[in-house]
Amino acid sequence: MLSRPKPGESEADLLRFQNQFLAARASPAVKVVKKADKRRGAGGSGDEERPPLQDSKDVVILEDFPDVLPALTPAPPKKSKFKNACVCFNDEDPEERLECQDRHITAVFSKIIERDTSTAAVTMPVPTGDPFPRAFHRSEIKNEVKVESGRKSIFAQKIAAKRAAEEAVTAPPAVETRRTHGRLAVSGAMCSPGSAEEEPLHSTKDGKPDDGVSTQQPHIITGEGLGSLESEREALAIHEENLQKLHSMTQEEILQEQRRLLVQLDPSLVAFLKSRHGVDEGQERREKPGPPEPGTESQHGAKETVKDFSVGGSGMEESVRTEKDTRMEITVDLPIKPQKEWIHMNNVEFEKLEWIKDLPHPRQKRTKKGMQARFSLKGELIPPDADLPTHLGLHHHGEEAERAGYSLQELFHLCRSQIIQQRTLALQVLGHVVQKAKAGEFASSLKGSVLRLLLDAGFLFLLRFSLDDTVDNVIAASVRALHALLVSPEDEEYLDQTFSWYQGMAVFPFTPNSEEEEEEEEEEEELTLMEKTPRKKSRDENKPDPDVARYDVIKGLLKTQFLHRLRYILEVVRPVPAVVLDILDILTRVARHSSEACSQLLACPRLIETIVREFLPIQWDPRVAEPGHLLTSLHGVACATAMKLIRVLASGGRNATARLLNKFELKSRLSRFIAEDPQDLPLCREEAIRLSTEAFRLWAVAAGYGQSCDLYRDLYPVLVKILQSLHHLLSDCQENPTFPLSIQRATAVVTLLTHVTQTAGCTAELQARLSSSGPGDGEQIPPPPVTWNQVSGLRPFLETSLRRSVQEISRLETWQALQPLTTTYIIYLGVYYSVCSQQPSLNPIDCLEEVERLTSEVLLPLLSQPAMHSMWDLLRPCSALCNPLSCSPAPESLPSIVSLSCTGGKPLMSLAGSKSPFPFLTALLFLINNVTHIHKGLVSKYTSVLDFKGLKDYLLQSWPTRPPSITPSSAWILRHEYHLQYFVLALAQKMAGTCPDYAQHASLHHCVAMALLSRLLPGSEHLAHELLLGLAFNPEFIPEGKTGGPEAADFSDILHLGTSTKLAQPGLVAAGFPKPRRGVLLGESYQHLPFIRACYLSLFVHLEPALARSQVAYQRRTYLVQSLLLPEVKGPILPSDWPFFPLISLYNKVTGAETRGAVLNSLPPDLVNTVTRNLQWVLLLETWRARVLQNISAAAKLARLMCVFLTGGDLFREGPVYCYTAALLALYCQPKVLDSLELDAPLPGLASFHDLYISVLEQFEGVSFGDPLFGVFVLLPLQRRFSVQLRLAVFGEHVSTLRALGVPLKQFPVPLERYTSPPEDNLNLLRQYFRTLVTGVLRHTWCPVLYAVAVAHVNSFIFSQDSTTQEADTARKSMLRKTWLLVDEVLKKHLLYYKVPNPESPMGIDLYEQLPPIRLKYLQMVTKKEPKENMQMSDPE
Repeated sequence: MLSRPKPGESEADLLRFQNQFLAARASPAVKVVKKADKRRGAGGSGDEERPPLQDSKDVVILEDFPDVLPALTPAPPKKSKFKNACVCFNDEDPEERLECQDRHITAVFSKIIERDTSTAAVTMPVPTGDPFPRAFHRSEIKNEVKVESGRKSIFAQKIAAKRAAEEAVTAPPAVETRRTHGRLAVSGAMCSPGSAEEEPLHSTKDGKPDDGVSTQQPHIITGEGLGSLESEREALAIHEENLQKLHSMTQEEILQEQRRLLVQLDPSLVAFLKSRHGVDEGQERREKPGPPEPGTESQHGAKETVKDFSVGGSGMEESVRTEKDTRMEITVDLPIKPQKEWIHMNNVEFEKLEWIKDLPHPRQKRTKKGMQARFSLKGELIPPDADLPTHLGLHHHGEEAERAGYSLQELFHLCRSQIIQQRTLALQVLGHVVQKAKAGEFASSLKGSVLRLLLDAGFLFLLRFSLDDTVDNVIAASVRALHALLVSPEDEEYLDQTFSWYQGMAVFPFTPNSEEEEEEEEEEEELTLMEKTPRKKSRDENKPDPDVARYDVIKGLLKTQFLHRLRYILEVVRPVPAVVLDILDILTRVARHSSEACSQLLACPRLIETIVREFLPIQWDPRVAEPGHLLTSLHGVACATAMKLIRVLASGGRNATARLLNKFELKSRLSRFIAEDPQDLPLCREEAIRLSTEAFRLWAVAAGYGQSCDLYRDLYPVLVKILQSLHHLLSDCQENPTFPLSIQRATAVVTLLTHVTQTAGCTAELQARLSSSGPGDGEQIPPPPVTWNQVSGLRPFLETSLRRSVQEISRLETWQALQPLTTTYIIYLGVYYSVCSQQPSLNPIDCLEEVERLTSEVLLPLLSQPAMHSMWDLLRPCSALCNPLSCSPAPESLPSIVSLSCTGGKPLMSLAGSKSPFPFLTALLFLINNVTHIHKGLVSKYTSVLDFKGLKDYLLQSWPTRPPSITPSSAWILRHEYHLQYFVLALAQKMAGTCPDYAQHASLHHCVAMALLSRLLPGSEHLAHELLLGLAFNPEFIPEGKTGGPEAADFSDILHLGTSTKLAQPGLVAAGFPKPRRGVLLGESYQHLPFIRACYLSLFVHLEPALARSQVAYQRRTYLVQSLLLPEVKGPILPSDWPFFPLISLYNKVTGAETRGAVLNSLPPDLVNTVTRNLQWVLLLETWRARVLQNISAAAKLARLMCVFLTGGDLFREGPVYCYTAALLALYCQPKVLDSLELDAPLPGLASFHDLYISVLEQFEGVSFGDPLFGVFVLLPLQRRFSVQLRLAVFGEHVSTLRALGVPLKQFPVPLERYTSPPEDNLNLLRQYFRTLVTGVLRHTWCPVLYAVAVAHVNSFIFSQDSTTQEADTARKSMLRKTWLLVDEVLKKHLLYYKVPNPESPMGIDLYEQLPPIRLKYLQMVTKKEPKENMQMSDPE
């Protein structure tokens, strides 16, 4: 007995059971019963055996039935389903019941003979690229062929139309073959007409048909359609006849016949024949594999390959093979072959089996064509030709299946998958891609920016939506990807390092500078500041989130309730420690964005409470400090990252700090983490030191606002203990692995003491104000709870530590490790002595003795160390000004995500690098300046500082170079470099009046000061004010004024080193007196330097609020500091053209009033003095400090100087203004300056020079009175190389100016060649020249310069014989004819006999005595047809 299959048995067991059952011939357990159709009657059918048919066809014979079908006119009545229902018993056989009811089988079956299908053409379906066959619609029936009349179903009509189409295709070949008999060769002999010289296929070397061809079966002639049993024999006979015909023909005859047939036959028929031959031959090759016979080689000895060519000889793709061949090929290519014994494999779906084939090999050769980037699961870019194994899981995609990796589009698609693992994996890969893109790994491999592409595709909001997921793994992956996008760990590391530098706590906000926002703000310039702020906030609130995120990612995230979701994750989801740390880093990055972002962080419900409660607890499980303990949750454990977040939040403002300290009880936590030594905290050693360091930094930030200083009294013993242990750090330098962290903690402690000392220094001042205030003085600021006496005792500890640290300067490795701590020691002493000098209880003698002792015992020995020389020499290699590329933005930096571009670390030889001398030397110069400020007699002892060669080389190279473009990374770096330059200049200012040898450095330091003024960034307004007040206009820094500088300028003019002498002629007068020499003007300017300084200082009123904030920070008045965030950086404080600021200010005032429709009747009463002081300062700089103004283009200088004529009506006619303007114009008309003049380039502050020039022309027409100085300014832009629109404006709309432009040729400072060469090619302007000349509008007596220019261009045009357009040729011939007919003989002679311009000539031009032969011949040719009589001259057009 056969057993049944059991669970666990394989398909092989099922096949074995099936074979056993068939071998046993046992009866099946189930009998299949086919029920008859009730609609055809109730008859049945038997299973009687039928006798075999004698015919070869399959014939079904039903006995006892007539051959003719019975008439169906009286159709059998339709049976009701329920009418014949009867009672059925369980023991009744359904088959017997069916047979007794189906009696009318004759109505359905009769003698059935199968159709003869031997001659039917079988057309297999054509494979397509669609996944399913095209759906058939009933509407297509009207286009089908109606084969038979009568009512047919849609399917029957479709089949009939298909058969008709097949007969139409298959019938012509047989008929054509029958008609042509032996003329038709086999399709293998067909080729394109373009290959007529090729040998016919299937031929031997002698050109005769091969023997193998005569025995093969016909390819084209199949006999279909003959309708008889002899069709195959008939087809073979025709085939043999064709072969005999081919044997009797030569090769040339075959090729000739072939070409004739290809021309006569239908191209579609030729294509069909060739496709049939290719299919049959390919099938024969597969059925009969083996080496080719020796006789099938071609004349070239190579194996013959059959190829298909189009009739036109241009190569077509191979025809589609039959389904049988395709299936055979797929079966061969598949790694497994389907077997007949397999269950449910009767119908093999080869399309589905294609997926189990081996992947094609990737492209091996690289191409220039761009390919889609694909990434591994680690975010690495996979090369296009990389052949990676499939078990890595990198081939699960449809597009480019042979290439490993996933594209960004596929990863985005997976992020929306319903499968958790796919969403998590996609987010993880995207996070890795972002991280590597920010590191610049794709910069050289990919085209474009990956981060920009991701953000434009909505990556930010994809992450935001993923944060709302309910699955912990998806949330973790989203947080990690968001961390990779927003946070740069290297940026945070370098910001922590610079925290203890001079002014290192103050940082710029990470707010993007959006061009779109700037444009919108420019439209609202008329609004006041109080009106702008609410308008800007409401504008951002009304914008959609994607629009806001496009220019500011952080602001866009804050609009999406981003903080609330992170709070929920921390409070409710309580993720793993890695996710918690990432969230805290993200919140820190948000806090660095702006003060508004800090306010939103504090306002988010329960966010700060959760962070303080969960990650800054007072007590926690001590087992977390055990070495082998696995930390599964960070909740309830103190975390240094959380303390850093609180510290960055506190930097946002004093109000935020007060809320953090009082509302969230951070004072108690500060006491907890500061009072206990890091090694006693129940944390791992590194984390404990970081936590203690961040606690000290938070306290230092609070002390910077004058807050939490009461903790100083409570923790004073702890601080003293720490100071006493600082000298032990030297012994632990080599042994302790946590030494760098200990140094950071020590620097944080010293920084804290520095700010506490600053706050204590303000106590006496505040106490005095409080005591002297009355009831009506308003609320007074209470003094801090720490006094000067409580902090003055710290100096001995820190000074002793400084002495010990300085002794290690000769040991390079130890000094490099101790340098950050030594820098904080020096900054502390500098702050201490600056505050000490302001204390009323100070004993001056004791203070001076301390300063002298510090100088003689510490500072002077330090400056004499050889290591100090090398540090000064490192200034230039580490400078950002001398090496602009050191602060260039990262390759993947985006304007919407601010970054310091520290990814990968800064180079060692950079300003923020480990070998940078800038922080230490800045602190040292800060201390020296404070020491010399207290003790003026020590200034001469520090002259060696300015004599260091490294410092001088650095200053010489740094000030002339153009500074790097202002970016967040460059602004952060340059601010610290500018501090060093300022302290060098401040020390130089002290030495200028006391040291006799200082004069050799004066010019260099003045140039550095002038360059620094145009570079200082927002937040440093105090430094700019100090430079303007004490150094920029200081006569001590301009030694040329008292060492023969004015005389040298006059001597230069006398020697014709410039072209200024032309404007120095006595003819240029204003108000009835001659213009003085340039030396006299320079001497007067030098004497008026104090008045010039007062003029400039009075005009910087708009900087007063920013100046007050900056003074509070630099003068260390902590009780007034509002925020440690600096103003947003949109550019330097002063523009590069600030020396022209008074002129620009007056011009803007006038034009602004005119724009609003008002009439400015009154200008400032000292208008003449203001403009004169401005021109004096510019003249002094242009003569003695020309390189200082080299960053201002010559066109910008000219445009600024034109403001003299556009301000105050006839202001330019005032004597001093006129003289200084003429002197400056002479400098700007020198050949080098004229060569660099580019009026077509965009100018800063000007929308268009053309508009400014139109205003100058209008002003000239109104108030010039033919002034030659004003006329020179009008003529300067009309040079040939500048825009033709400027010249058209003069000769077109403002042609009346030609009457007043009477600048004498001998006084015109610009060579005429700049106006006459090259020849003018603008036809409209040439016509204007000619019209003004012949109509008398332009005369030599009115405008000699432009008269000579117009004559030169018209003469060059009318005698030009160069090939040109027909319009130009007609115009110049017409002008020549009209010139020949002129009545004015003088003008006629000038136009015809002009030779070259000559300013020395009375007319400004030289003339030919007689025309050159070529010109004379050309003149005769043009005018020979003109009558000799006088003619009325018409318009030249």
